[in-house]
Amino acid sequence: MAVNPREFLRGLFDAAVTAVHPSVCLPPHLPDSRSVKGRIVVVGAGKAAAAMAQAVEIAWSSELHRVTGIVVTRYGHGAPTRKIEVIEAAHPVPDAAGQAAAARILAAVQGLTEDDLVLALMSGGGSALLVLPAPGITLAEKQAATRALLMNGASIHEINAARKKMSAIKGGKLAAAAMPARVLTLAISDVPGDDPATIASGPTVPAPHEPAFSRCETRLIATARVALHAAAAVARGAGITPLILGDRIEGEAREVAKVLAGIALSCQCHGLPVKPPCVLLSGGETTVSVRGKGRGGRNAELQLALALALHGQPGIHAIACDTDGIDGMEDNAGAWVFPDTLARACAQGMDARARLMDNDAYGFFAALDDLVVTGPTRTNVNDFRAILIELAP
Repeated sequence: MAVNPREFLRGLFDAAVTAVHPSVCLPPHLPDSRSVKGRIVVVGAGKAAAAMAQAVEIAWSSELHRVTGIVVTRYGHGAPTRKIEVIEAAHPVPDAAGQAAAARILAAVQGLTEDDLVLALMSGGGSALLVLPAPGITLAEKQAATRALLMNGASIHEINAARKKMSAIKGGKLAAAAMPARVLTLAISDVPGDDPATIASGPTVPAPHEPAFSRCETRLIATARVALHAAAAVARGAGITPLILGDRIEGEAREVAKVLAGIALSCQCHGLPVKPPCVLLSGGETTVSVRGKGRGGRNAELQLALALALHGQPGIHAIACDTDGIDGMEDNAGAWVFPDTLARACAQGMDARARLMDNDAYGFFAALDDLVVTGPTRTNVNDFRAILIELAP
């Protein structure tokens, strides 16, 4: 069945994001607020925190007079709320606003009783936003450490492990401060493998088998897997066979691109591992080791490397975006690749390989008007990639 490649791929991305938006995925996991005898304190951190707080207020509208709380999200990712205060701070390098918000969140859960409920809303980005240095460590030192890890292509697991060691609130310390109250964490996962202790560096997730934390519960309400399956359903509805390659693909963006290109070419030329028309779907989190002076996030870099690896192969189109709507620190979600991407770049006098070596994928795709711009989506299950493969001409 013939489809418009650009419209089809954008439809898959939109379906993926919608499936993991707090307004859709959060309400089914909320407890009955009327069952809580004492206070209800809502805290949270992450790029989805404001939208999650908004969803809580809508679901608990009849009991909203009992709710207090505070969440911190990235600048530009806020949402209107009535009782739960929303603070915006910097990401991925933390700032003083995030530090002040973290101190207030820690204070908000102290002095509670067994009858009280702490509802913790955690999502990707929460680790940088919930910054409260451990004694003896300054904010400037945490900022420097974060920059160094990001520039050298550290994985999210490596970054969050370092953040836990330098924090007075992560790694279960927020839950410890809330004792003896019940702590229910609703988490939107942006980490490959969906380990609750890694999401936002696990401020409410204690080490296993600690009886002191017996009243702590964590529920994963949205993951990359959910997003990929939502996109797959849309593809099937359009008569295109979807193949989900995985939800936890990691590695250097340009190296992952080579592997994806190889699979796409195999599908088109040999019908393996799936015959066209088909679409390859994948999620996870790639990394970029910055060596050049250009601009661009990991999804744009992956797309530039993919275009080079495909070398203008007819009938193969792709989209790669961060589901939070922000690719790295830029204003785009990601980028498109089409069979004529390299030819159009050459016509403008651009050397695609040189741009890749300079880490200037943003400039490359901006010149082609092939950046995907969505604005903040107020959710975050990390990268989304879709490669549409048509029959060879």
